[in-house]
Amino acid sequence: MIRDAEVLNALVEVVRRFARERLLPAEARVEDENTIPPEIIEEMRELGLFGMSIPEDYGGLGLTMEEEVHVAFELGYASPAFRSVIGTNNGIGSQGIIVDGTEEQKQYWLPLMATGEIIGSFALTEPDIGSDAGSVKTTARRDGEHYVLNGTKRYITNAPVADVFTVMARTGGPGAAGVTAFLVPKDSPGLSLGPIDKKMGQRGTRTCDVIFDNCRIAADSVIGGSEGVGFKTAMKVLNRGRLHISAVCVGAAERLCDEAVRFARERVQFGKPIAEHQLIQAMLADSSTEAFAGRAMVLEAARQFDRGERLIQQAASAKLFCSEMVGRVADRAVQIHGGAGYMQEYAVERFYRDVRLFRLYEGTSQIQQIIIAREMLNA
Repeated sequence: MIRDAEVLNALVEVVRRFARERLLPAEARVEDENTIPPEIIEEMRELGLFGMSIPEDYGGLGLTMEEEVHVAFELGYASPAFRSVIGTNNGIGSQGIIVDGTEEQKQYWLPLMATGEIIGSFALTEPDIGSDAGSVKTTARRDGEHYVLNGTKRYITNAPVADVFTVMARTGGPGAAGVTAFLVPKDSPGLSLGPIDKKMGQRGTRTCDVIFDNCRIAADSVIGGSEGVGFKTAMKVLNRGRLHISAVCVGAAERLCDEAVRFARERVQFGKPIAEHQLIQAMLADSSTEAFAGRAMVLEAARQFDRGERLIQQAASAKLFCSEMVGRVADRAVQIHGGAGYMQEYAVERFYRDVRLFRLYEGTSQIQQIIIAREMLNA
């Protein structure tokens, strides 16, 4: 659903120019320093990117799903680290509050997230808990007007720079029904951070452990005010997150196609540019076709989302296809570059590492396959 095509086109053009003129030139610096330059974060705040999906009533842009994926296509053209810094504010960090939070929680947290004054982080994964998200071991025990949290969360995106964590912790018995969602400020007593993780790719996207050692938080920190519905809250917002990531994968694939075409035109072998060799053309054609298919899939699923249709299968299908697709496109781009594609001076080397993560987070490819098949069999 596009509410005003002219306004959306203007926003997309601004983001496109921002990505190409400001983000692309900063990619090497982000790779070297493993951090996003503060001036770029400030520009993201000014553009309203921290509040893309937050309703206008709370200071955000209130983009529909279709509008959001158009913006995500452009952000995905640059290094994934830039998108990631705003990701949790627009994703599970805010959407859980939007769909299930109390009005008081919405009024306090959402305006701060929308402006980027605070950065949110989502803490679900644990050392022994990944895909089996309903089995979290971190505990939250009621103690008068407080809860006391104990446990460790692992690989938590934005944790080193986050101001507030959405934490899934066990308040009841086994299984998903015993999980509750909490909003935990970074300065809560008993909360500490582990060393910053050294990852294969996506430098600039900082992750680390979040450790709760008798961490005390106010009882009104429970999202929605009710215990035992945290896992359901997370599930409610997964479709939007999966479509957003799918759109980012498409943007990355389109960037890789452009990098491959540029190199193929300039590189000369056997007396002519390698772009004139049919086997190179075949790889370019396959990559462009897959990127186009991914874009079409994401747009159609986004329209279904905005119409309020059930799209668990479609969202999972988009995440599965687009994350796997961008991996194939990255592999071909490196192949077209030949030995140069293995060198860090070329963007395709970095993207080859960066896009590998898309097949793991927001649900692995195998989890998406299970979801798709389950939806098919239950139809």
